[in-house]
Amino acid sequence: MAATADELLDTPAAPQPFLKTPMGRNVLIGGGVAAVLAVVVAIWMWSSTPEYRVLYANYSDKDGGALTAALDQMGVKYKFSEGGTAILVPAEQVPDLRLKLASQGLPKGGNVGFELMENQKLGVSQFLEQVNYQRSLEGELARSIQSLGSVAGARVHLALPKPSVFVRDQQKPTASVLLNLQSGRALDPGQVSAIVHLVASSVPELTIGNVTVVDQNGNLLSEQPKANALGKQLDATQLKYVEQVQQNIIKQVESLITPIVGKGNVRAEATAEIDFAQVDTAAEMYKPNSPPEPQAIRSQQTSEQTGATTGPANGIPGALSNQPPGVATAPLEGGAPAAAPQTTTGPASKNATTNYELDKTIRYEQRPMGGIKRLTVGVVVNYRRSVDPNTGKITVKPLAAVEVAQINELVKQAMGYSQARGDTMNVANAPFDGVDRPDENGPDWYKDPANLPLAMEVGKYLLIAAVLAFLYFRILRPLLRPVVRKFDEATAEPEEEKKEEEEDEDAIVDLEGKPALGPDGQPLEEEEAPRERSYRANLAMAKEMAKNDPRIVANVIKAWVGSE
Repeated sequence: MAATADELLDTPAAPQPFLKTPMGRNVLIGGGVAAVLAVVVAIWMWSSTPEYRVLYANYSDKDGGALTAALDQMGVKYKFSEGGTAILVPAEQVPDLRLKLASQGLPKGGNVGFELMENQKLGVSQFLEQVNYQRSLEGELARSIQSLGSVAGARVHLALPKPSVFVRDQQKPTASVLLNLQSGRALDPGQVSAIVHLVASSVPELTIGNVTVVDQNGNLLSEQPKANALGKQLDATQLKYVEQVQQNIIKQVESLITPIVGKGNVRAEATAEIDFAQVDTAAEMYKPNSPPEPQAIRSQQTSEQTGATTGPANGIPGALSNQPPGVATAPLEGGAPAAAPQTTTGPASKNATTNYELDKTIRYEQRPMGGIKRLTVGVVVNYRRSVDPNTGKITVKPLAAVEVAQINELVKQAMGYSQARGDTMNVANAPFDGVDRPDENGPDWYKDPANLPLAMEVGKYLLIAAVLAFLYFRILRPLLRPVVRKFDEATAEPEEEKKEEEEDEDAIVDLEGKPALGPDGQPLEEEEAPRERSYRANLAMAKEMAKNDPRIVANVIKAWVGSE
């Protein structure tokens, strides 16, 4: 019977599938662990992918080849944007790479500057030197214009006439600027004016009116002023000054009225007329002295004449009577002397001339440009709004007349009201739209566009955590469960054997419950107990196999009979 049981136990069982064998299960577990690790590494690499930013854009083909060659030499990873219009490198390396490439003179930008004059050959003609100088000047101006943020590229053409010794033959230089603007960008009049002044200031004797600026679409950006309108148009600086004056007045009015009526309950607008004319006035006025004031004498002349006068002329009119007196001679013989001429004595004459100073006023007045000619201010104040704390009912009512009058005075003080200047001001009290509606809370945090970048960053890490949790609980944990069970069984086996030994240490029995006897008929010792337990286990296995699959037992018995 014992031999029969041994042969039954040694009969080979039916082959099992590979995945159900211990080695197959180990291979499956190892493959699952490798797949999970691969997914984790892929997620880590995706999350740690460096962010690429633009190093240079809108470069020429020659500069693009030089840039990529320099990056390959430095071992820097790069890629091109869609269309190849920009070179992208890791964001943290952009400043360092720009400095290194600039030290190599890259990118050159397609324009040559004054470095063209560094390698002059001996024997170059004066004409070629002039051409090189003009090319260098055009290239430097183009580089300066390209430094503007809205300008992607620029070309400058200078027309420098040949100097002449004759004044009537002298010509002024002219310049043309072609701008290639960034996509979706435009230049305001102030920036165009800055480019015009930049070019005009860089070329001798070049005036602002001789500079023309055109964009890549053929639009004329620099408008030439008309001869009859010269000096009548406001430039960008003057328009900006007018806007600044108006905004300052609005700010002063609203900041003064807001504490009274509340935030958002006042609106103000202002219009300022600014005098940009610079006037110099010289006046000289005269007025007579007033009677109480003493009269100032400027000059005084007096002439006085006294003494005898000769008699009146007599005789026949004409040349005969108008003769000089004869020579006086002494008489030879004594006789009566000649009679003396007849004389008469008249009254004395006196003349006096007095000049007085006049009251004269000389005034010189110089009015600077930018003075305010007239101000117009309009203010709208909302109705007063009150909410009943018990019922929540909203009540709207206009301001009192005293409050409106007070606001009028405050607005006049804030704007600098002047009646002599002709200023006007109007304050209106009217209900604003929605004043009777309840207060609405701001947009939800998830609807605020400002929180979108933060939400995307948080969502990225949440997605990674969810994928890792799914891989652990749905794939890795089920695969490791058999390994953990075997490990638990292996650690618990000594305890079970110890328990069985404690149960069998009192007596070793056979299948019928009697003490087990050896071949010599003596009871088995303790060292022979494991063999007896193995026999009982094999016998129990044979019985279970016969119960579950009788065909195997039948085949074994058939083999026994056939062999005998």
